[in-house]
Order: sequence, then C-alpha cells, then structure tokens
Amino acid sequence: MSGQPNTRLADLFGLAGWSKGELARLVNRQAAAMGHPQLSTDTSRVRRWIDMGEIPRDPVPRVLAALFTERLGRVVTIEDLGLVRHGRVGKRQDAGSAEHPDGVPWAPERTAAVLTEFTGMDLMLNRRGLVGAGVALTAGSALSSAMYDWLHTDPTLSADAPDYDNPLHADPAGFDRFEAAPIGSQEIEELERSVEVFRAWDAARGGGLQRKAVVGQLNEVGGMLAYRHPDHLQRRLWGVAANLAVLAGWMSHDVGLEPTAQKYFVIAAHAAREGGDRPRAGEALSRAARQMVHLGRPDDALDLMKLAQSGSGEEVLPRTRAMLYTIEAWAQASMGKGQAMRRTLGLAEDLFVSDNGDVPPPSWMQMFKEEDLYGMQALAYRTLAEHEPGAAAHAQHYAEKALALRVDGRQRSKIFDFLSMASACFIADDPEQADRYARLALMSMGTNSSHRTWDRLRQMYRLTAEYSSYPKIHELREEIKLSLPRAAKGSSARV
Repeated sequence: MSGQPNTRLADLFGLAGWSKGELARLVNRQAAAMGHPQLSTDTSRVRRWIDMGEIPRDPVPRVLAALFTERLGRVVTIEDLGLVRHGRVGKRQDAGSAEHPDGVPWAPERTAAVLTEFTGMDLMLNRRGLVGAGVALTAGSALSSAMYDWLHTDPTLSADAPDYDNPLHADPAGFDRFEAAPIGSQEIEELERSVEVFRAWDAARGGGLQRKAVVGQLNEVGGMLAYRHPDHLQRRLWGVAANLAVLAGWMSHDVGLEPTAQKYFVIAAHAAREGGDRPRAGEALSRAARQMVHLGRPDDALDLMKLAQSGSGEEVLPRTRAMLYTIEAWAQASMGKGQAMRRTLGLAEDLFVSDNGDVPPPSWMQMFKEEDLYGMQALAYRTLAEHEPGAAAHAQHYAEKALALRVDGRQRSKIFDFLSMASACFIADDPEQADRYARLALMSMGTNSSHRTWDRLRQMYRLTAEYSSYPKIHELREEIKLSLPRAAKGSSARV
C-alpha cells in the first residue's frame, strides 16, 4: 500500500460512474464468472484501492481490467488502472513523471505480459461489439522523452518470460500459463508466413476485415513468449510479435481506432527491441508518427521521427532510412515548411538510390518500393500545396510516376495515389483531370475497408467546392456524398 491515492484508478472509476459498493459487487460477480467464486470484495476494499493506493492480489487486477474495458468500450489494462506492483504506480499521466508517461517504457519482463493482456482485452471488445476509441492519444513528445534512453540501450533476452515464482506477480487478463509450451523453428516459420499473408491482405483490402485475426494471432504469440526458448528462437518469436503488433496497429489506425493503434505501435517497438532489432523498433515508431500526421498533429510526428531515426541504430539499411525521411517530409509539409520538406525528400531520394540491394531487406521493408517513394513524395507535395499552390505540379508528377508502377495488387496505396493526383489537379486549376482521378479512386473504394481512404476523400471533397458550378464536378460531389460511409458523413478528418 502506497498510502497515496491511485489517481489512474480514480479517474477511470469516475468515468465509469459506479458507486464503490456497486463496483465491489461487480468484482465478485465477474470473478466468479472467470473461475474464482471464492473471491469476496466489499466497499471498504474498493475505497482502499482508490484512496490509499492499495494493490489487490491476483485475480482482482484482471477482473477490474475486464470490467472497465466493457464499461468504457475501450481497452483498459492493469497498467491503465495503476495496479502494477513494480515501477511507478497510480500516477496520472499528466500528474506523473514526464519521463515515463502511461508506464512507458515498461520493464523488459513485462513486454510479453502487456502484449497478451492488451490483445486479450481488444478481442473482448471485438466479441461484444464495443467501439474502443474513447481515450486520448499520448503526445509524441511525451512518448519520445519516455522511450529515448530505453531505445538507445542494448536489448537483452534475459527476462522474457513472466515470473510465476514471484508471489506479487499478477497474471495479465486473458493469459493462461498452462498453455505456454516450447515451439520449434518450423512453427516459427509458419508464423512468419502468416505475417506475410496478413500484410498482403491489409495492403490490398485495408485493415478492417482481418484486424481481429491479427490481434488473435498476436495474443497466441504472447502466450508462446511466456515459455523461455533458446535465444535464436526467442529472437525470431519476438520478431513475429513485433511484425504482428505493427500490423495490428496499422489496421487499427486504418479503421479509426487511434488510441488502440498507438498502443500497438508502442508494443511493437518494445517487442522489436526485445528481439534485438532496433531498425524494426524505429519503423514501428514511424508508424505512430504517420498516424500523428494523419490526425493533424505534425509537431508530435516530428518528435516521434527524431526518436525513430536515432533509435534505429547504425545497422539500418539506406532504404529504411529513406522511408523514415519521407514520413518526416510529410510532417514538415503539413506545417508548411516547404524548404525543409524539399531538403528531407532530397535525402530520401539519395538514400533510396544508394541502396544497391547487396543486403536483402527485412520482410517488413519489402512493401517500400520505388512506387512507394514516389507515392510519399506526391503526398508530401500535395500536402504542401495547401500552403504553396505551386507545389501541386510536383505532386502530379510524382503521383503519375507512382501510379505507373502500381501493379502488385496493393489497392489501398493506389487509391491514395489517385486521391493525391485528384487533389493536386484541383489545386492546379485542372478540374477536368481532377474529376477523372477522383472517379478512379471512388470506383476502387467500395471494395476497401480502409477508413483512411475516406478521410483522404473528404479532404479532396473540400477542394471541389470552388468548382461546384461545373456540371461534372457537381455530379462528382453528389456521388461522393452518397458514397461516404454513413458513420463518417458528418466527420472531418484532417490529413
């Protein structure tokens, strides 16, 4: 017992709207449903948890996490409740140490447990049809300051498995120690192939249709990590976990579950570092930066990109560094920093060309090809064109080059290129061409589950207003209004 109020638990308790007595009764009922009928909690115990910082023994933290997850409609972990016995306890993010907001980074031995707990809660939300988006994103500067020293130290594999001999250890929700068992290289190869299948599906159809399958697979891998394998297998298993966590985060971002996505990106960075793959950890953080730009927070994105670039280590390949620079350039374009954006894109081009392919790229970089470089350049110039209309011509040039190379079935990227081209044409006062590319995008969007494509379409739609008196553009505007998903028609995403 710390003697200090658990402000995290108090905040969530206030949001849930329960009385202390009601929460005590719910804990007893939920515990019985989870196989612990002997557990008995009363109002005075709940008061000690909240007002005195007392941390209950297992399974109470798991029970509380499940109750708050269902009540609030978003993933609530034991860390969120301030109920972890080691490390910082009960501190509210905005009242706690700036060095470790939201318990980041957590201790190495907690990575598998956090991964398994979070995915278990996410799956529960899926099963019960809850939304899971009602929490704020952590600022990029806060994440960067918290993770800088941790990411720059050498990772080890010395404490991967949860400590079951520690009587103070609380098993994460949804985790069954008896399922932990050794696996061999053949099983890991199958897991690695499954990642490729999921990645290809996401690129072709968007994240909505396979997100639950990826989260479920990641949950299973978390259980596998509870068993201590030989180092060479454990590293590969951490690599699978990192790749699946990035995919889970990207798919969550793709369907608008932004805080959930950010958590997966952070989990991915932890998993990659546990496996000794610092470039992968940096790339995971770059995904969080892309998310921030999409949400209109380019300053946070730049903070995250500084960490991603510096934390990737010296072994990072030139093409990977080029990809990181394109994201930084997009953030700079969003802030209207044209000179900085051009300089950063120049660095990206130089690095991309310098990669002669003598070292095979990791699997997670095989999606960044020449057309992807052009696509990101088009997006950066199209974004800058909102501040400097003359940049629209460059956006058209790069979008055209990207589209000429889009032949590998990655439909979502092609839609983004169509929309970059259409938007650039509108800004360049070429509504005829803009109409053509906008319709090509619209034709492809019906078979894609990516919410981000609709966000980008809404941004392009704003540009049509100036040409609404043109018969073709008036017709296009009506078609877009009819096509927008019902839940999104009143929203206004910023990109």
